[in-house]
Amino acid sequence: MHRKGRPQWGDERQNRPAFGPWGPPGPGPWGHRHGHGGPEGRGGPEGRGRGRGRGRARRGDVRASILALLTERPMHGYEMIQEIGERTGGVWKPSPGSVYPTLQLLEDEGVIEGAEGSGRKLFTLTEAGRTEAANIPEGTKPWDDASRGVDFEAVHDLRTAMHGIGDALRQLMMNGTEAQRAKALEVVTDTRKRLYLILADAD
Repeated sequence: MHRKGRPQWGDERQNRPAFGPWGPPGPGPWGHRHGHGGPEGRGGPEGRGRGRGRGRARRGDVRASILALLTERPMHGYEMIQEIGERTGGVWKPSPGSVYPTLQLLEDEGVIEGAEGSGRKLFTLTEAGRTEAANIPEGTKPWDDASRGVDFEAVHDLRTAMHGIGDALRQLMMNGTEAQRAKALEVVTDTRKRLYLILADAD
């Protein structure tokens, strides 16, 4: 039963926009024109959703990244996610929600084929997949844009600080008093607002 004056989770999801304030990633140089990431596809400059916003976190091309990785050796989905994260210094680590649907699409198109083994599906390129992968410009990788110009030392420092904050919050949740947890929530909420202000100033 709905309580008066309080929005329900279902209502909130129903009214939520299809894309967030910055939407899906813009096109990579190897995307299909009408497909996801292509100039006329979802997330492209001429399609639904937004492309890369100025000063926002960049994303790579999931489809092309998968093909590039599979030119090296067969891989399963989780391994691909880890490989991309390592090769971009953690700047871009595609989510399972973007990788696995793309793998399914590529398999449906006959670009890759999967074989079950050890509880995981191992993917390899088909002849059509090798042909498409050959179109990736020589000397470049689809994930290069995601890490170009990134200060990896600064990224490392921020990650270390984030882990430290997480540890402190866990201690507060487990051992803090109600008053201490309330104060911590105020600090976290204020910090979040100040971080967004930093982004706004950068624009």
